[in-house]
Amino acid sequence: MIVNGRPIKVFSGKTSRPLAEGICRELGIELSNNSLSTFADGEICVWMEETVRGRDCFVVQSTCKPVNDNLMAMLINIDALRRASAGRITAVIPYYGYARQDRKARGRDPITSKLVANMLTAAGADRVLTMDLHAAQIQGFFDIPLDHLSGAPLFVDYYLNKFPTEKYNRDDFVAVSPDVGSVGRTRNFAQRVHMDLAIVDKRRPKANVSEVMNVIGDVEGKTCIMLDDIVDTAGSLCNAAKALIEVGGAKAVYAGATHGVLSNNAWKRIEDSVIQELVLLDTIPLPEDYAGTKIKQLSVAPVFAKAIQHIADETSISDCIFGAR
Repeated sequence: MIVNGRPIKVFSGKTSRPLAEGICRELGIELSNNSLSTFADGEICVWMEETVRGRDCFVVQSTCKPVNDNLMAMLINIDALRRASAGRITAVIPYYGYARQDRKARGRDPITSKLVANMLTAAGADRVLTMDLHAAQIQGFFDIPLDHLSGAPLFVDYYLNKFPTEKYNRDDFVAVSPDVGSVGRTRNFAQRVHMDLAIVDKRRPKANVSEVMNVIGDVEGKTCIMLDDIVDTAGSLCNAAKALIEVGGAKAVYAGATHGVLSNNAWKRIEDSVIQELVLLDTIPLPEDYAGTKIKQLSVAPVFAKAIQHIADETSISDCIFGAR
């Protein structure tokens, strides 16, 4: 595919190869060839198997587990493309790792998400394309253009089809934010699916540990749809769902999240929870040992392919962003 006189080349890291292939199918092109290997001591080696001189190159790689290996693979891919005289390099990072380290929560804390932004720029990336950053202000950590996509339209379409207004009374549903930090995201979703809003109030005494304090809003006898950006150990999500049933008196709980990190056998915790179904986007592949039935994945390939096409055409990507005017 040639756009503005420059052929598009899409490359991939190992972890995100299925997603990269899906993006290429949407674009109607073949995934470009690069070889990734690991030396005996763990060092990563990348080699571009085709010419990229003057090309518009996109590298698709989520910086998920193993986070540091995937981050280094992305940086080395970018460096290889830069040294091979690529025309423009876009780092496509569906899940941006280290995003939760976005501020100094205590004295002498690092701000690692800013460090990663600096590393991507230093490696030679011309721009970054990502989805649902944990904190939107991370966009300001970059000295290069960053396009921030939202997975919310995929959830809106999914739940409107799953619970159509012709069959279900919207008064019997409520959109739930699993914590105060996700209220904005959940409120936007609630407005578009015509549901009321509720909030689970919780505190987090330490990392990956949460305690539910209260349920704010009327959920009694209703079907709850919880939305979050990340599901890591799933402890917070499962505790919130339990509180909605036992404290709030909810009828049923469904959940959705953009990024399924699913650490420490989180999927087993979800299978044993009161959650009826967890919908994840495929920014991160499911664990290889996943053997459950409650988790469903939706593809983000069409969204990223559309954004890549706009970037290559040098046209606005506003229609790829949820809530854009």
